[in-house]
Amino acid sequence: MRASAGGIVYHVLNRGVGRMRLFRKAADFAAMEKVLEDAMQRTPVRLLAYCLLSNHWHLLLWPRADGELSEFMRWLTLTHTQRWHAHRHTSGTGPIYQGRFKSFPVQSDEHLLTVARYIERNPLRAGMVEHVEQWQWSSLWRRCQADAALREILGDWPVAVPRDWSRRVQQPQTEAELQAVRRSVVRGRPFGEDNWARRVAKQFGLESTYRSPGRQPKTARP
Repeated sequence: MRASAGGIVYHVLNRGVGRMRLFRKAADFAAMEKVLEDAMQRTPVRLLAYCLLSNHWHLLLWPRADGELSEFMRWLTLTHTQRWHAHRHTSGTGPIYQGRFKSFPVQSDEHLLTVARYIERNPLRAGMVEHVEQWQWSSLWRRCQADAALREILGDWPVAVPRDWSRRVQQPQTEAELQAVRRSVVRGRPFGEDNWARRVAKQFGLESTYRSPGRQPKTARP
């Protein structure tokens, strides 16, 4: 069962099928941002952070109501797929995404800041820019602009945004932080303090994210 409760922050990720490039030019990135804006008009999920890269994207979303996340993501990916094919005259040739989106709940404290840094630092980590503010297709770039209209798409965070946020994002994350986030990306495991994460995993039927790959749940002996 995939968690989709309101009031909880989620990291959401999807990739092009076979790691296909989804965005090749500026217009492709801009078109995806337009789909994001349209999706938020239909389903008022709060967008806390995002980053679009050539073959995948990351979103940090804060839905208000149960089921809102799934509704938002279903419309977002379907609409982007339809518009992508329509622009290239390739309708009917198959999916552009590898499958349904991946997601995991994030605790609204320092753990949220860790995930937001992970998302917004992606272009720098990939060697695509020298400074995080240079990557236009991200929430950090919008947050740094003087034009308030560019920041309207971004929602308020449930925690205070540090005043030196850009500097913090520019700084490398520790290997432990990276491994912890990547583990949640791969496993769908809640990301937060251990007691919180295990409680959320139990609440939303995500206990399997704590099992080792291939390990079967214990069954009672007859």
